Amino acid sequence: MRNILVVANWKMNPRTLKEAKEIARASDDKRVVVCPPFIFLEEVKRTVKKGKVGAQNCFWERGGKKSSFTGEVSPGMLKDIGCKYVIVGHSERRTVLKEEAKVIKMKVKAVLAEKMTPILCVGEKKEKESAPEEIKKQLKEALQGVPLKNVIIAYEPVFAIGTGKACPVDLAEKRKLFIKSFLAKIRKKGEDIPVLYGGSVDGKNASSYVKAGFDGLLVGGASTKPGEFERILKKV
Repeated sequence: MRNILVVANWKMNPRTLKEAKEIARASDDKRVVVCPPFIFLEEVKRTVKKGKVGAQNCFWERGGKKSSFTGEVSPGMLKDIGCKYVIVGHSERRTVLKEEAKVIKMKVKAVLAEKMTPILCVGEKKEKESAPEEIKKQLKEALQGVPLKNVIIAYEPVFAIGTGKACPVDLAEKRKLFIKSFLAKIRKKGEDIPVLYGGSVDGKNASSYVKAGFDGLLVGGASTKPGEFERILKKV
């Protein structure tokens, strides 16, 4: 039986610590990685008993006495408070915050250096025939020369994120197979690297992606709605 991983990406939600603790309690499951905003991480870590805690982002340097990067959070800090995973290269950071490929690669390497697991997000902007090449480019830019043993890939087509219109399951499956095939070419047994699906996941479609062979899910908005997130967990 496969080990299914469900990553709860809260994004910039909720507004209060009280709400964060309530959502965390409802999300507590051994299959779940809860990724709240930085400010709630320590309290969520205390609240979650069965699952694990991850971060939505980090800086590309590991940090130290001479670090001078105002407002940033190092992977070393995240590890110290108990984070096991870090989301890297989410499309919102690529597009809205203009995060470049070289920065994403540095973050992947920094997370691995702290012996945490990066969840690398890749995905095409539009549903089109050239999409596989776009995904391949993102993978190469982030992973070339990087040890892949503890890396997780999240396939998140940009056209499905936050739109309420998830990627058709058959198309998502094709992209998953493409990603697995590419990983197998750059690393021995690369096809064993977990690939998650993300993009408008809800209680109605969650099981379809798992049945299509995805190793889990990266859930955005629905992860902050306890009732809906519980439905997702029941389906997988």
